[in-house]
Amino acid sequence: MKKTAITLLIAIVTLSCVSKKKYIALQQENGEIKSELQKTKVAKEDLEGKFEKIQSRVNAYNAKISSLKQENDIKLDAVGNVAVISNSTKTKMRETLKNVDAAKLAQAKTLKDSMNLAVAYNLEKTISESNMSEDDDFAVNINETVVMISIADDMLFNTGSYRLSAKADTVLKKLADVINSEESLDVMVEGHTDARTISTAFLADNWDLSVMRATAVVRKLQEKYNVAPEKLIAAGRSSYQPIVANDSKENRAKNRRTKIIILPNIDKFFALMSANNTTVAESTLLD
Repeated sequence: MKKTAITLLIAIVTLSCVSKKKYIALQQENGEIKSELQKTKVAKEDLEGKFEKIQSRVNAYNAKISSLKQENDIKLDAVGNVAVISNSTKTKMRETLKNVDAAKLAQAKTLKDSMNLAVAYNLEKTISESNMSEDDDFAVNINETVVMISIADDMLFNTGSYRLSAKADTVLKKLADVINSEESLDVMVEGHTDARTISTAFLADNWDLSVMRATAVVRKLQEKYNVAPEKLIAAGRSSYQPIVANDSKENRAKNRRTKIIILPNIDKFFALMSANNTTVAESTLLD
């Protein structure tokens, strides 16, 4: 009986010792796990910081690429001594050139040639749709990017006067329709006289008459036909740019004229006029 009690006591002591060792071991293992967890947390935070720096560099790189693409889109190329156009405008020019007669397009050898063809096509279309008829008293000429309309003196004014006649409204209404059809046009109105000298209470000479006639046309276009005044320029040429010699009644009548010069803003012109086109025509002329 005594032996049994001693054996049981030894077993209990032994079990107590084993449990305490395991407990200490578990505590040590727990400490190690916590330490590893802390290291992992620190490493995670370090990696997150490095990732943020990398992401910041990627974002800056992407922004730089976007900026370079935008700069490339608005890069301007010189076209002779006429104008400069951007790459985006070139694309819109391709859209227009697909409508140009193939024979004319084949003759275009330079960027300037292509630009002139595209501008001429659209201006001719606008003039055509305005029902302006050409005759001896009214002439339209498109020279590269410039439209020149010459209107005989008797279609707008009475002889020696700068006051517009009643029949001028028909002509000026058609002219206003052309000007108002495009937001990108500037319009110069030039007055021209014959070589006969004029002097009245209101007009000192032919300079006065030519300027007053141009101003009368500009005012009518603005006030009656709602042409934006910032598009308009009034100029007088007196008798110093005759188209024929002032040696007969018929020739003097030809020299008495009002000249309308329509000048497009090339970049804005193509941006506006090509808005409805959806297919880009590929053209090696613009490369």
